[in-house]
Amino acid sequence: MGIWDEIKATFRHGNNLTKLLYINGAVFLVVKIIEMTGVLASSPAMIEKFLGFLAVPAYIPSLATRFWTPFTYMFLHQGFIHLLFNLLWLYWFGKIFMHYLDQRKLVAVYLLGGLSGALLYISFFNIIPAFSTTLPVSIALGASASVMAIVIAISAWVPEYEIHLFLIGRIRLKYVALIIFLLTSVFDFSVNTGGKIAHIGGAMFGFIYSSYLRKGVDLGRGINRIIDFFATLFKPRQKLKVKHKKPPRDDYQYNKMKAENQEEINRILDKISKGGYDSLTKEEKQKLFSASQGR
Repeated sequence: MGIWDEIKATFRHGNNLTKLLYINGAVFLVVKIIEMTGVLASSPAMIEKFLGFLAVPAYIPSLATRFWTPFTYMFLHQGFIHLLFNLLWLYWFGKIFMHYLDQRKLVAVYLLGGLSGALLYISFFNIIPAFSTTLPVSIALGASASVMAIVIAISAWVPEYEIHLFLIGRIRLKYVALIIFLLTSVFDFSVNTGGKIAHIGGAMFGFIYSSYLRKGVDLGRGINRIIDFFATLFKPRQKLKVKHKKPPRDDYQYNKMKAENQEEINRILDKISKGGYDSLTKEEKQKLFSASQGR
């Protein structure tokens, strides 16, 4: 089996966490290939057009023509460090998430956390006057809001869970999540302000999700049903296999089959006389019924 076959097999049979990691990595690889192609073709605008096609814009008229971007932006990375840290947080906290909840909820929180981050980012840039000058050209990309939703959701679900950090020792999950949130979403707010606003939106959803889940309400149930619908829609249908019995080749074979069937019926009738009808197996009852119908 080649490397590509192994990757496909891992993706096909892996859990949803593995698939989210693979999708983010694959999109990043496509970004780098297009970027390289643009350099070789002396067309630096090529990568900008691609990023603009998938990144979510804050400007409402642009968003109206790229309505799919609130979904696609959460799988899009341009910088390797940005991708690396997002995938590391996603892997570490995703493992804990699936240990206590399940992989369907993981995907729901990832998607809805990303959508919440996009919604808050778009809202702030259109409402707050300080962003008016950058509004027409501002875009957001990256899985940070989705990952932050998972980090906060599982930390709110099992806040006392302890993990071991190198040189620090054991520390409760809620404190780790708080530190991550402050470092990535609050400190140095003037840098990548739009991204940090999206982080806050994802974190808010993660906390709300866990709060409702404790009350027995799964906010991700609706999007899971949508995913199931499309998964069923595009899943190849299995062909119904009908087996036909081969007819006897000659009179000798026909008479032999008839005699064997009669012997089987006699055996079943003898069994009924000794133990009653209820002593028959399901297969024997079916054979007896078929014989009575002349089949």
